[in-house]
Amino acid sequence: MTTNAVEIELDPRELMGKKVGRLRRAGIVPVHLYGPGMEPRALQCKASRLIQVLAVAGGATPIHITITGESGNHLAFAREIQWDPRRDDLLHVDLLAADVSRPVTAQVPINLVGESAGARNVSGTIMQQLRTVDIQALPLEMPGQIEVDISVMEEPDSVIRVSDLSIPDNATLLTDVEELVVRIELPRVEVEAVVVGEEGEEGVEGAEEGGAGDSGDAAEE
Repeated sequence: MTTNAVEIELDPRELMGKKVGRLRRAGIVPVHLYGPGMEPRALQCKASRLIQVLAVAGGATPIHITITGESGNHLAFAREIQWDPRRDDLLHVDLLAADVSRPVTAQVPINLVGESAGARNVSGTIMQQLRTVDIQALPLEMPGQIEVDISVMEEPDSVIRVSDLSIPDNATLLTDVEELVVRIELPRVEVEAVVVGEEGEEGVEGAEEGGAGDSGDAAEE
């Protein structure tokens, strides 16, 4: 199974270091393109366009990159993405160039589809324990996502593990197959405490017996 790559055009970047603040204020994000067999490149792109591409590609879909004023293109995956924690602005993106003939590893998102009868019948909640799996494949054969049909979960105790996932034949699963992907969380049932007087009565009887014993001992003394 092959995955359609998204495309983006990047511009060469001249401002480096602390000067990149000027770019960010102008709505432009610094990009670092690196990879085996190539010199690292300092590039840049409009924040709006870059965010749009990253939203589609994630970390598993290859991005076709062209550089303004240059011939040819690069195939890369989004790796480190830095955001401003206060303003939620995109600050910097690292893109890892890939050789189409060499396998790469990516975290592929898990997408749940369908409806679980097991959860519906007991008013339970579907809990997704694992949201990505590590997959190794050729760049153009890397799946964009792994779909999981939860309609197979017909009982309240049904679970889906990594071993149950459908992985393309041309990809290798690296995540532990025993890891839990999806389970059903049963609703909490409030049980009213029932006050049973037996323990209290036993306590009274014990006290009475103890009292009788004490008086008897005292009488003997």
